[in-house]
Amino acid sequence: MRLDAGLVFLSDSRTNAGVDAISTARKMTVFEEPGDRVMVLLTAGNLAISQAVRQILAEGRDEKRSLWAARDMFEAAAIVGDAVRQVHKHDAHALREAGIEFNVSLIFGGQIRGERVRLFHVYAAGNFVEATPENCYFQIGEAKYGKPIIDRVVEPTLPLGEAAKCALISMDSTLKSNISVGLPLDLLVYEGDSLRVTRFVNIDEKNAYFRMIRDTWGQRLRQVFGEINDPEWDANAPAEFPLARQGAGDRWGQPVRATRERAGTQD
Repeated sequence: MRLDAGLVFLSDSRTNAGVDAISTARKMTVFEEPGDRVMVLLTAGNLAISQAVRQILAEGRDEKRSLWAARDMFEAAAIVGDAVRQVHKHDAHALREAGIEFNVSLIFGGQIRGERVRLFHVYAAGNFVEATPENCYFQIGEAKYGKPIIDRVVEPTLPLGEAAKCALISMDSTLKSNISVGLPLDLLVYEGDSLRVTRFVNIDEKNAYFRMIRDTWGQRLRQVFGEINDPEWDANAPAEFPLARQGAGDRWGQPVRATRERAGTQD
């Protein structure tokens, strides 16, 4: 999430799921030069591809074109995209021959001294888009389960603490519904213009705050659900929020009905 106050990053660590095959690997990498730049990379998709991209970026420390030498975050995002293309050039053909898709997606964001915080979504082709005030967050991987809470809550003016809470609730919703996502989680909250990592935590099943989030969110959802009126089917009875439309002329008032085709008789 890219907010007026800074950035929030959250990742899980499950890379494979099955009846008897579950493995973990951390999907968040921090590139930091305190006082000069902080950049965070989140990865999803094929683990071998994302690890190769990360290694290329980390080994570029002494090169002129690297994350450590980028003049701004746009140039840094382009360098990430170039790393993806480099891995694609090396591995895509062999993967295709093995029937494996070149599947990787990345979120990349941070701040370089002298400019604002910025956030990018980098695609498998190496191209990227930047977060805007109208669309201030990105999700990759199994995003659909936790997306609704973010859509309803997150906007650029949201304080970092509330944004982190929202991210954790969103992730808990995904954990509840999808076995391919699992603990532990990495949470990094970056305060704009600090140019250093000050708020980071690795969250496992024993984390007291996350356990509270999980228990409280489930209880409050059931509470709010119970407070919402049941649908009123009797269109003739007065209701504060009637479900059925009024008026016999409503052409949508009946379901589509299939008619039974009967065999004709012959003389």
